[in-house]
Amino acid sequence: MFYKWPLTLYYDGACPLCAREIAFLRKRSTEARLCLVDISSPHFDPTPLGLTVAQLTSCLHARFASGQWVTGLDATLWAWRAANAAVWVAPLAWRPLRPMLEVFYRLFCRLRPSLHWLPHPDGSSRCNSGASKCDTR
Repeated sequence: MFYKWPLTLYYDGACPLCAREIAFLRKRSTEARLCLVDISSPHFDPTPLGLTVAQLTSCLHARFASGQWVTGLDATLWAWRAANAAVWVAPLAWRPLRPMLEVFYRLFCRLRPSLHWLPHPDGSSRCNSGASKCDTR
């Protein structure tokens, strides 16, 4: 596979956990390596991607400049690599752990929509669809 920077990460900015992770990645990344797109923005249009918002929210999606898509744990791993923070997610690349991590990731994806009660880092108390600002660095 050929990966070419930057990586464009499509994230749900309305999700409190996602927003925290993105804030961390944003501080450590550069536009040359990581572009962030908030799919919860009312201005976001998934049509050019050939995907729906429902597909994008089912698990994390990212796309390299070369057009190569990565999803789920791989999207997380590559986003953290793009932000020069790969050491924190190195176990995601360990083949013996991948099956177990995939199970936990799928479980997280199913539970994530019910985590709206967590405080959002932007100060809102709930995860409200469309409440986030679009970040297309």
